Amino acid sequence: MNNQPEWITQDLTPYDIAAINQGGCASGAYMPAVTYYDASQTMAEHGDDVLDYIDECMGEDVSPPPGTSWSGIAVYYLSLAVELWCSANEYLADWDNDNREDCDAA
Repeated sequence: MNNQPEWITQDLTPYDIAAINQGGCASGAYMPAVTYYDASQTMAEHGDDVLDYIDECMGEDVSPPPGTSWSGIAVYYLSLAVELWCSANEYLADWDNDNREDCDAA
């Protein structure tokens, strides 16, 4: 599989990538990004890399909704980054390894 970033702490299968692309992390397709504790731990360790990835893919600053809790902020940014990575690597869900690079499809 394409080089999965360290901040995606669970090995994703093609089925996982397809599910995340279809319903997002909040659908339950990738629980480490939507569980407050897990997302907070991941962001404490990899937060700068996550934010850099979002900036690289989107080219703009994004902010969580007003009034979002500290743990909610971790969930917001980690979920966004995971969803962007899965979108950019959706070809992996088609089992078509054509060696595209991250963010090419985003």
